[in-house]
Amino acid sequence: MSQREDENLVRTELFRGIKFGLFSISAGIVEIAAFSLLNELTGLSYWPCYLIALVLSVIWNFTLNRRYTFRSANNVTVAMLKVLLFYAAFVPASTMLGDYLADTLLWNEYLVTLLNMLANFILEFLYDRFFVFRKSIDTNQLAKAKQNTVPVQDTITEQTLD
Repeated sequence: MSQREDENLVRTELFRGIKFGLFSISAGIVEIAAFSLLNELTGLSYWPCYLIALVLSVIWNFTLNRRYTFRSANNVTVAMLKVLLFYAAFVPASTMLGDYLADTLLWNEYLVTLLNMLANFILEFLYDRFFVFRKSIDTNQLAKAKQNTVPVQDTITEQTLD
């Protein structure tokens, strides 16, 4: 790979990480809003509030990141099942830890939720990038449309540099 290709790859992956981060922030807003409503209005303990809010944010985040961040055309069911595997491990661990911190050690529920969200963000990006969408990145119609429109300017730049 040439230095230019390496730089383009780094730039592409950096932009992908930024998009994932922005969509994750929007999913975090969904999660905090749902958690706050449930926590303040229902009288439920920490874990059901957290669990319901997490499920809502996961659906939101998966939908946006599949289409726009990873631009994947892979089977939605297969991809969602892979994400479900991640959450089969993450949810019990984060729910039990969160419940212990919030209800036993009396940590602030919002701090515990934010810590869980941070762990979720980092782990899910790595899991999605290198397992769920690894072989299907940039295969949907958005990616194909971009590939068909970008080269015109790149060709002009390359000719000027040669």
